[in-house]
Amino acid sequence: MAVIETKDLRKRYGRVEALRGVTLKVEPGEVFGLLGQNGAGKTTLIKILLGIVKFGEGEATLFHHPAGTAEVRKRVGYLPEDHRFPEYHSAYSLLDYYGTLYGMSKDDRRRKIPELLDQVGLASRMNDKIRTYSKGMKQRTGIAQAIFHDPELIFLDEPTDGVDPVGRREIREIIEERRRKGATVFVNSHLLGEIEMMCDRVAIMQKGELIRQGTVQELTKQQGVFVVGVSDRAAFPEGELRQMGYNLRPLRDRERWEITLAEGQSIDPALDLIRDKGLRMTHMVEKKQTLEDIFVTLVEAAEPGVDARRRKRLADREEYERGRGRGRDAYDDRYRDDDRRSRREDY
Repeated sequence: MAVIETKDLRKRYGRVEALRGVTLKVEPGEVFGLLGQNGAGKTTLIKILLGIVKFGEGEATLFHHPAGTAEVRKRVGYLPEDHRFPEYHSAYSLLDYYGTLYGMSKDDRRRKIPELLDQVGLASRMNDKIRTYSKGMKQRTGIAQAIFHDPELIFLDEPTDGVDPVGRREIREIIEERRRKGATVFVNSHLLGEIEMMCDRVAIMQKGELIRQGTVQELTKQQGVFVVGVSDRAAFPEGELRQMGYNLRPLRDRERWEITLAEGQSIDPALDLIRDKGLRMTHMVEKKQTLEDIFVTLVEAAEPGVDARRRKRLADREEYERGRGRGRDAYDDRYRDDDRRSRREDY
């Protein structure tokens, strides 16, 4: 029995079609990841499944009950993106408040709160006001809130946002521990590396549609990706190779090119063309694809207008996520305002 199931789900905001025929299933005990750019429709889908937003057409069920019903809500935990807890609370008093809403007894709350805050790394600060917490600590508080009542289904919207690498690993361990206890976890994130490490299956959303679904292994299965460098980058036969059906992506200011093969296609005709142009190859290696590679390739194929600036932004964000100084500076200085605008456009 699927924990989450949607069939041809559609939602409009005025003239904007936020969801266009979304069909998916999430099975019990899965960690399911949803990927997509800002504005792809990820948040709209989650809010529909939670009953916060009404959909236009199609079906949406949780535990075989209509999404948003009281029967469903008591079995669900939710960490929203950019949550705002009252800062006069401490982590302890906040969980005590939520425990009351969940109908937990005072003894159960007193027993469970210290255990859970220790699990998320907040035991030493449990009585400090939330206003004194870092962003990562606030995120840990939010995760504790989402899992406090041992829900069967947990929605986590950007669970590792603002958390350092050690904290991210601890959050992955919490998610895995919840899965071992039988919970199903639905994760919405832009951190491709995190999704690749924690999720059993992944769906990629673009402009309100699911353009690819599968296990991480299925999505990253080698399909023939080569990185080629030539002696004269200005003479690289980009147009002719595209006409031959190759998917191309420039790397390092066009010093090297990533060539992705279609099913049944060979790299040999591309290499022959490069040689026929009198170009010397300075680099040629077959590349193992990551989830990030698949995501960028699918987005570019679905939206040909994705330009060099967007690709650079994706690359800088990835470096930012890894904590590298140059990527962090590049992302912060050039794209912070763009990212804020994009978040306002996200549905």
